[in-house]
Amino acid sequence: MTWVLANIGQIGDLTLDHVLLSIPPILLGFLLAVPIGWLAHRYRVSRGVLLTVCGLLYTIPSLALIVAMPTVLGTRILNPANLIVTLTIYAVALMVRTATDAFDAVSGDVTQSATAVGFGAWRRFWQVQLPLAGPVLLAGLRVVSTSTVSLVTLGALVGMSGLGYFFTNGYQRNFATEILVGIIGTILIAVVFDVLLVLAGRILLPWARVDAAARRNARTARTKAVAA
Repeated sequence: MTWVLANIGQIGDLTLDHVLLSIPPILLGFLLAVPIGWLAHRYRVSRGVLLTVCGLLYTIPSLALIVAMPTVLGTRILNPANLIVTLTIYAVALMVRTATDAFDAVSGDVTQSATAVGFGAWRRFWQVQLPLAGPVLLAGLRVVSTSTVSLVTLGALVGMSGLGYFFTNGYQRNFATEILVGIIGTILIAVVFDVLLVLAGRILLPWARVDAAARRNARTARTKAVAA
């Protein structure tokens, strides 16, 4: 505890750096994965190719990809863009499958009804498919968020800032307290991000709560009917 109090400023700075490195890949990964997932859902010919490619991206060793990024992007080795691009690739790889499943889960009858009342493809996507796919997309985004916050710690292995610094420095000094601070800090960031996403889902997707309540009421009714 003494060490924590003595280094509270550094802990706060590295926590902020960790947060700032985590947010862009989460947002960029989501924004890129949703249209790719829609394409995989919409065009069956491209579905297998897109899902296979995204699956293969996730098999690339993360540290190797971070190290290779300066060559690919033409940046310096300590440029945060290397880590952000790497983690965005992983976020897309994780999210595309979920996005595809989310659009697959939208009822075809609902889509056909929207078309019947005059919705074009663009309007149908924004006002029907995307909102109804929202709950599944949110679930996938929560997984991506947790994964990204965890992977940011790898940046410390190539000299970048973040709570991963406490892992490497604590290991080199054989100082368990420092390592524990890094672990707890990373977990807390992941939990806070997850809570914020859940709250955002409650605000932006109110129909999901109504639908969940309807399903619970239906199960209760079926149980009572069977019991009777």
